[in-house]
Amino acid sequence: MELQLKIIGALLIVLALIHVFFPTYFQWKKELQSISLINQQMMYVHTFFLAFALLLMGLLCITSATELIETPLGRKIGLGFSVFWSLRLVIQFFGYSSKLWRGKAFETTIHVIFSLLWIYLSVIFALVYLEY
Repeated sequence: MELQLKIIGALLIVLALIHVFFPTYFQWKKELQSISLINQQMMYVHTFFLAFALLLMGLLCITSATELIETPLGRKIGLGFSVFWSLRLVIQFFGYSSKLWRGKAFETTIHVIFSLLWIYLSVIFALVYLEY
């Protein structure tokens, strides 16, 4: 289980770093021009803090895998992370329109990969909670 948590930690750090490219990839300078300044800035600020939270979650998994598995607090954190990622999985299917990915090879591949990632995270963190 420790190995799984360290793998998850690395994946979460990579996911956090990918957020650096969101503004360019999604063309936010152009796309966000039509919305108010507060909404523009909320996109940037919330993306930064989501990436920061993913980075911290990843670092916690890498540096404290044993504690997450072997302590009551660690197992409760595992439960919380499992709930978080399970809800993210639900949002993958009900928060985004299938029009964004259906019939598009690259987008469908990304949708499937991230769906599998959210399942993996949800299951491993649930097992952390249930294991001991």
